[in-house]
Amino acid sequence: MGRIFKATKQTLNDYAALCHGVAKERGWWSNLDGTPKERNKGELLLLIISEIVEAGEGLRKDLNDDKLPHRKMVEVELADTLIRLFDFAGGYGLDLEGAFREKLEYNRNREDHDPVNRAKAGGKAW
Repeated sequence: MGRIFKATKQTLNDYAALCHGVAKERGWWSNLDGTPKERNKGELLLLIISEIVEAGEGLRKDLNDDKLPHRKMVEVELADTLIRLFDFAGGYGLDLEGAFREKLEYNRNREDHDPVNRAKAGGKAW
């Protein structure tokens, strides 16, 4: 299997384009006759959730993955989560890179995320 990653630094949007490109190449965004397929956004989001559920099951049972048996199921299912999430973002032109950086910076400065405030009554426990 050939490498599909460039040696250069990848952004989240690069991963979205890559995963969406692979999904399109494999026919997930087209009907069997090759015409474009209308994807159900809610269904796609639930498929992302299902990968997280599978990761939880692998963690709970301490299982290795059945397709990549040298890896733990939790890490492979989390990778599947990313692949589905990046495909979704790529398919709908979402700027994950920008949103990720902005949200991380926002969370970094949130008063309700400060350990002192989290320790207060009614604070965010985790």
